[in-house]
Amino acid sequence: MTGLLREAYRMMRTIRVFEQCVHDASARGELPGAERLHAGDEAAATGVCLHLDERDAIAGTQRGYGHCIAGGVDVKGMMAELYGRRTGSRRRGGGALHIADLARGMLGANGVLGGPSLICGTALAAKQQGTGGVGVAFFGDGASGDGATLEALHLATTWCLPVLFIAENTAWPRPSRGWSVASDSIADRAAAFGMPGEIVDGLDFFAVYEAAGEAIVRARNGGGPTLIEVRRFAIPPGCAYGGCLERFRGTVLDGGLEESILDRIDGEVAALVAASVAEAKAAPEPASADLETGA
Repeated sequence: MTGLLREAYRMMRTIRVFEQCVHDASARGELPGAERLHAGDEAAATGVCLHLDERDAIAGTQRGYGHCIAGGVDVKGMMAELYGRRTGSRRRGGGALHIADLARGMLGANGVLGGPSLICGTALAAKQQGTGGVGVAFFGDGASGDGATLEALHLATTWCLPVLFIAENTAWPRPSRGWSVASDSIADRAAAFGMPGEIVDGLDFFAVYEAAGEAIVRARNGGGPTLIEVRRFAIPPGCAYGGCLERFRGTVLDGGLEESILDRIDGEVAALVAASVAEAKAAPEPASADLETGA
């Protein structure tokens, strides 16, 4: 259990430090394009992705740094991609919306509405090939009422696909939920499609981990898809209110884990992210031929 706690803390801390670094670099004008941060959602990505293995696939959102890191994408490759360097994860500087690593099952940090539809394809392939693989689609509350998302939910239940749909509900959609959707619950919509639906506290890693674990086991065993609504509030970079990461740290320290272990992880993560930035800045820019490879 201690090993799991260390891994979870390292993953959440890496997401937080990576994003803070991206925010700072963007503010200095070092990164092209807009920053799309996952701060506050570390427990959602981590609690889900710790259950996954090489058989599985993930489709993220436009705020996909956390999904990519939790899914095992190389941090240095991600940073180089954001800096537009040849050593980036896609070798071309695609930026925040195009970080992907198909070898690790990361389909990409998609636009607002892309994930649920894409993941049905990977889940269908896993079912037909009998791999036991599961597809995980993250999407935001703003995309929860989109036609493509609802079609994906319908398709997944009709074909009994091994899919886990994770709705990250920040309560900050555009347009506001009260204006665009009558229901206050995303998870309640699962009943209309004939799949289990559940609401969990997005600040509680252990709640997310338990709910995701049950859903993934059910999917691997042929039980079909599940919709989990993860509720929490997005937080601005640098905000003193740390949300799930600080709650997790307090919980495991109260449970007897030594603080020196977490402090050591903090130092290792800080060094990794700093090295990622230094290596990205020193790396060459893509050659014109790289832009035509389709990588």
